[in-house]
Amino acid sequence: MLNDSILSLITFVPTAGAFVVAFLPRRGKVIQWFTLLVTLTTFVLTLHLPAHFNYGQTGFQFEQDRAWITSPNIRYHLGVDGISTWLVVLVGFLSILGVLASWNAISTRTKEFYFLFLIQQTAMLGVFVSLDMFLYYGFWELSLVPMAILIAMFGRNRGPQAAIKFFLYTFIPSALLLVALLWLYSKTGTFDFVETQKFLSQYGALLSPQALWWVSLAFLAAFAVKVPVFPLHGWLADVFSEAPTAMAMVVAGKLGLYSIIRFNLGLFPEQSRQIAPLMIALAAIGVLYGALVALVQDDMKRLIAFSTVGHLSLILLGIFCFTVVGLNGAVYHVINHEFSGAAFLILLGILYERYGTYEMSKYGGLAAKLPRMATLYIITTLSLIGLPILNGFVGEFLILSSSFGVHPGWAIAATVTVILNAGYMLLLIQKVFFGPESHLVASHPHSDIVAREGFALVPAAVLMLVLGVASPYWIRTIDTAVSRLAQNVAHVTSTLTTTIAEKR
Repeated sequence: MLNDSILSLITFVPTAGAFVVAFLPRRGKVIQWFTLLVTLTTFVLTLHLPAHFNYGQTGFQFEQDRAWITSPNIRYHLGVDGISTWLVVLVGFLSILGVLASWNAISTRTKEFYFLFLIQQTAMLGVFVSLDMFLYYGFWELSLVPMAILIAMFGRNRGPQAAIKFFLYTFIPSALLLVALLWLYSKTGTFDFVETQKFLSQYGALLSPQALWWVSLAFLAAFAVKVPVFPLHGWLADVFSEAPTAMAMVVAGKLGLYSIIRFNLGLFPEQSRQIAPLMIALAAIGVLYGALVALVQDDMKRLIAFSTVGHLSLILLGIFCFTVVGLNGAVYHVINHEFSGAAFLILLGILYERYGTYEMSKYGGLAAKLPRMATLYIITTLSLIGLPILNGFVGEFLILSSSFGVHPGWAIAATVTVILNAGYMLLLIQKVFFGPESHLVASHPHSDIVAREGFALVPAAVLMLVLGVASPYWIRTIDTAVSRLAQNVAHVTSTLTTTIAEKR
């Protein structure tokens, strides 16, 4: 019976918690403890999905499909497949880390912060589980609002400016997405993803190719800005620099990349195939650009922002190669990068709490004074640069090995850039933790990792190893969905080839 309601519980438990937070007293850590309880409950509920996942079933699982609005025809339709299952679990786990990372960092307006934090969790979960595209759009837009408000309220120096930039960058393309959704509804009579996919596969040839092209481009533009894809990344560095750690952990990556896989590849395989050369070129350029700009950063938050551009561009390369291996690697690397990147941002936040700066040049010799912190930094860094046996290696290897057979030139460029990624991350570790002790470190003695921080980071470090050596367990779930997706794109490719041959 739980299968019939599990997705609603996962999605709306954080919302229920948010409204309870609104009435809690501000004294002590009551709000923090309650929010931690809500996020732990949500995470436990998400574990029901992989525990009861049916590998022999194609399509979506744990579905809820009920009539909601008669005119227009909008349904309350939820479901997950191999692509979204682990992303839902990831959001549940990161929400716990977000609360622990904010425990002392957010000391004022805690009620407002945790209320919006929990609403943000519902919005992200809703994006991954919605199969009615109007419902999906509602969650997609909702995810922008708490983020922008929290950046404006808790930014370090220029929070309002960063929030406005984030909102404008992401909201304007989202308006184009709404127009595209309405056009699809006018042709299909439904917002349901499954029904729309069936309609387009059977009757898409009867629709205007030019109109379908522009509709697919509207979808892609909205998602590409949210990733962000180079050169649409102009908001990311400022937002990373200003956002509280819990928000910086979730601001980029998974929502946009998931949506490209789900909607562009799922609904518009022909148009995705046509635009693939451009996307692969932008992905390879983004990998190189992110690495080169990260190399010259002194602010560690901005460094990790440009590093994120490079990692997400590599995932984009795996997506638009359209191979089963590449898509498996892309989805798995979304999980791994979001996970390891979140751990690294938490570590940066801990360092900022102790010393009040993100500037690398102010640090030096920390390893001797904070050995446990240094160890966690090194493990997380090695994960981010893709050391074999750690989680970051698996996705990178699958993406690069699959892309060599499709676009060897761009794959070689991306592979060379992986060396640069290792360079700037190891340079950060060397400057901050080794070498002569800086004046800041010498004049401000602080404690090493405390129990609350260890509770968040030690399990994360262990999971980096588990995700690296036991990757088939996770990829087995992902493969159930991406195999079918790759077959659909391959069918479009063979059809296009046959049509071109016949015309010749």
